[in-house]
Amino acid sequence: MTFGTTLYEPGKPIPHVYFPITCVVSLLTIADSRRQLEVGLVGHEGMVGIPLALGLSVSPVCALVQCTGTALRMTSAQFRGEHANSGPLRSVLNRYIQLWTIHLIQIAACSRFHPADARLARWLLMTRDRTGTNECLYTQQHLANVLGVLRSAVTIAAGNLQRRKLISYQRGHIKILDKKRLEAAACSCYQIVKRIS
Repeated sequence: MTFGTTLYEPGKPIPHVYFPITCVVSLLTIADSRRQLEVGLVGHEGMVGIPLALGLSVSPVCALVQCTGTALRMTSAQFRGEHANSGPLRSVLNRYIQLWTIHLIQIAACSRFHPADARLARWLLMTRDRTGTNECLYTQQHLANVLGVLRSAVTIAAGNLQRRKLISYQRGHIKILDKKRLEAAACSCYQIVKRIS
């Protein structure tokens, strides 16, 4: 799974489900031809292809690999068969869907009420939790998409966090320098989502 790979697009059939191991996948809703907003972040805790578990075959979102890594994959047909025949699988997925829904609701509130630098801190911590690394590569446009802000807002937010020596940020390379202080700078949504995960 390579950074920038689109796994599926809104309104299109879902060909495969993915169970990330070391990669991270962003689920993006498309507002218009220029604007996107991340509505979900999936790492080793989850599955990409939830609509199939709900009996749907078409995706409402864009699934985009945001951190290169590995994942397990199975075809939609294989997944439907396993889902239909395995009570334990259905039980685990139902619990995950419930947690993912709570996450989605919290992120919607976060996008509306919290400043960009607190949201960026939250997002970096959530990504770190899924990858286990303090370093990542992201373009300003990608960060703008996941946060639902303009690229200039990303520059300001990252600059604010860098001046406080919480991160280093240079040409798309971000490194968390102080996780504890970055947690303090993040909005409360980080701890809320972390508690329910």
